[in-house]
Amino acid sequence: MGNNGDSAKGFNFKKFATPRIIGGILIIVIVLWALAIIFGTSEQPASSTTAEHQPATTEVAATSSDHQPDTVEPDNHAPAPSTTADSSSHGAADSTVHGVTPDHGQQADAASTHDLSHQKPTTQSPVTTSDEHASSTAGQQTATGTHADTGHATAEGAPSDRHPLPSTDMTAPVHKPAPRGVAFVEAAIKPMEYELEERWWGWRPNDIIDVTDNVNNFQLGVLEVTRRTVVALAERISRHGVTDALDPNLEEAMNWFMVKASSYWFPSAESKYQDGLDEMRTYLENLKAGKATFYIRSDNLIPLLASFEDLLGSCDENLVKELNEDGTPVSFFKADDYFYYTKGVASAMGMVLEAVHHDFLLTLESRNATELLHHAVVSCQWAADMDPWIILDRNLSSIFANHRANMAAPISHARFYLGQLVKTLST
Repeated sequence: MGNNGDSAKGFNFKKFATPRIIGGILIIVIVLWALAIIFGTSEQPASSTTAEHQPATTEVAATSSDHQPDTVEPDNHAPAPSTTADSSSHGAADSTVHGVTPDHGQQADAASTHDLSHQKPTTQSPVTTSDEHASSTAGQQTATGTHADTGHATAEGAPSDRHPLPSTDMTAPVHKPAPRGVAFVEAAIKPMEYELEERWWGWRPNDIIDVTDNVNNFQLGVLEVTRRTVVALAERISRHGVTDALDPNLEEAMNWFMVKASSYWFPSAESKYQDGLDEMRTYLENLKAGKATFYIRSDNLIPLLASFEDLLGSCDENLVKELNEDGTPVSFFKADDYFYYTKGVASAMGMVLEAVHHDFLLTLESRNATELLHHAVVSCQWAADMDPWIILDRNLSSIFANHRANMAAPISHARFYLGQLVKTLST
């Protein structure tokens, strides 16, 4: 029984120890393999670095051997080597060109160079080009700290400090300026495009449930500026004269924008206004392709500015009047309608006038009218930036605001400057 117990214990010990011994051996082998890889990788850059420096050392040695005077075979037909005094004088002259006073070492180098110039065999490499000559001079300036304008030609195989010139890609696209009139048409499209496509809830004056009268009146002001701009563009700016035919796209756009703003169905206002924008986009593409015309004469611009002046005059009257046409006072609920209608007019008109400044700049400068247009644009932007939380219409002597009167100030300024601009362009 005792032997059987010892045998069982020995078997259990072997069963316990064998996998652990094998696992330990495997771990030692893996660790040694990893260390061999790590140390082998760390030694490789050093050897490669040494190998990389060997050609440079060989090149330096070869260069040094080229300058040894005793390795050059003497030319029997060449004159005898010059004396030390001649070499010194030649070195001094050479250093004078470089703007440095030579020492004894430089004199010896100059003498060696002078001897080599007479003793080089006829198989010497040809003189380098002017670019290499310039780079050699730059290299000598860097080495000696001088400002020499001339230098010796670089021998074949000598290192060069010349940097490659930047490549000129002849296939790079050339950005041509946009044709005249593109900025104007884009500015005429953008306000209505925003109201129809980007404004939340879209076009609102024809909604059955009308709960946002401020936005509604703002959109009506934008629409009125767009109508007058498209009419001027179709009838005057896109034509050379009254005998030219109307552009078919602008004629269609002019008709679509005349649809009543409150028309809900048959046709719906937003659908026809969208058609008008599409026609203007077609005209814009034709203008970019050179298939449409745009004239910047002053007599083409004056009708647009005069129409804007009339529109601002109507806005100015609604902002300052105290009584309606029927004699009743302007109510609190009507005051904000006038305010936001004028705000929409100023917002769209300021954008169009900026485009006028861009495309009609030559015409404006020829009449010294750019400053007048600038003041009109600033006044429109001032009016468009007014955004009170609630529209008050108190007495002008009250401590509370009268926002209609506040809006009337920049509108009156814009109308004045447009009137002066029309007179200036008419003379």
